[in-house]
Amino acid sequence: MALWRGSAYAGFLALAVGCVFLLEPQLPGSALRSLWSSLQLGPAPAPPGVGSPEGRLAAAWDALIVRPARRWRRVAVGVNACVDVVLSGVKLLQALGLSPGNGKDHSELHSRNDLEEAFVHFMGKGAAAERFFSDKETFHDIAQVASEFPEAQHYVGGNAALIGQKFAANSDLKVLLCGPVGPKLHELLDDNVFVPPESLQEVDEFHLILEYQAGEEWDQLKAPHANRFIFSHDLSNGAMNMLEVFVSSLEEFQPDLVVLSGLHMMEGQSKEFQRKRLLEVVTSISDIPTGVPVHLELASMTNKELMSTIVHQQVFPAVTSLGLNEQELLFLSQSASGPHSSLSSWNGVPDVGVVSDILFWILKEHGKSESRASDLSRIHFHTLAYHILATVDGHWANQLAAVAAGARVAATQACATETIDTRRVSLKAPHEFMTSRLEAGSRVVLNPNEPVVEWHREGVSFHFTPVLVCKDPVRTVGLGDAISAEGLFYSEVHPHL
Repeated sequence: MALWRGSAYAGFLALAVGCVFLLEPQLPGSALRSLWSSLQLGPAPAPPGVGSPEGRLAAAWDALIVRPARRWRRVAVGVNACVDVVLSGVKLLQALGLSPGNGKDHSELHSRNDLEEAFVHFMGKGAAAERFFSDKETFHDIAQVASEFPEAQHYVGGNAALIGQKFAANSDLKVLLCGPVGPKLHELLDDNVFVPPESLQEVDEFHLILEYQAGEEWDQLKAPHANRFIFSHDLSNGAMNMLEVFVSSLEEFQPDLVVLSGLHMMEGQSKEFQRKRLLEVVTSISDIPTGVPVHLELASMTNKELMSTIVHQQVFPAVTSLGLNEQELLFLSQSASGPHSSLSSWNGVPDVGVVSDILFWILKEHGKSESRASDLSRIHFHTLAYHILATVDGHWANQLAAVAAGARVAATQACATETIDTRRVSLKAPHEFMTSRLEAGSRVVLNPNEPVVEWHREGVSFHFTPVLVCKDPVRTVGLGDAISAEGLFYSEVHPHL
């Protein structure tokens, strides 16, 4: 009887521990293991996801991500900033009385009908896009409906402000932000972000962010991936009004890293204005002291001539580092007659070999070399399923940690968690891939225990890592900016740059 009673007690306690484990998975593992072992019932069960590919990959990242020996102290960021109004794209278009028809891309939006067609086009592909809305009155009418929508949320917006906000999360960094900062944006910014008085303005610039979830349906339309469609009628950022304020602030602020963004906002301007402003951008960058790296963050564009001018009119050689996604990379190659430029669009997850070829071409044609007056030596490429850091050898360190940190923040920010919750993410990167499609590249088989893959090609090093994709993302806006900021935060530039 005593033996039976002891077994029953043990059984009940084991059941209780099991319940605790299921109901309170965040309880320290040591407490659960101690309780389990005291019952002498054998090894404790592993927490959910620990042995999964996602769990092994997350653990491997944590071991790889180390701070660089030489760290940034002061980061200056400019020049686009705004307030993002984030809401469901389908619900807003329904509230505007629109129905889904045939999707059609528009390089510029002129009407509500253009908005509906462009949104349907990109939602059907699950692709991100950003467009300028030319009609001021119509845009303000739509913006008012969006801003007063019950579920609408207001956030810091604009690549520069988002990157600055991400850097400001590190209390040991001083961050300068130059951009058109209105009262609402100023209120939303981190206290650690310093805004020069000349950057403050009376009215905010608003950008509308229409989000949709993976599998979301609108009549016959179904989104294959979660993403967002952005549009605005933004004149301050479009004219890069704060460029001169930004440059004049650098002398006093003395940054050891400069981040520039907002060139894509000029798409609504005339060709003459674009060329003139880009020349001023190059002149402004040349005034930054030698040895201070300049990172250029690209964003969605449709004007091939503007992109070609950015590539060829000395902008690329003037900057040290680039950040861009799959849409921007392919558009860049198409605009500047690069490799795989005949490819009209990506089919699913971008082919790693194709991406690698284009990154290699950018650095070989426009990057730093003994025969070329260029500073460009680093590109951070990010897409939903994986990231690649490509660097000219001898100029950057700690890039293994940098690419892993960028991928990790993509998972945590999308799911709005402090650490990776392996139950909420999935591994969508290709299990194997070729490192080139133009040359005899090597075949790589993905190993979650060693998630960063490195290969080399004629003086250029590539660091690849998969991304743990959030199954039910809370917010997709600003992911690229967070990724680039985190990658830069963990990067180390060699002093002789």
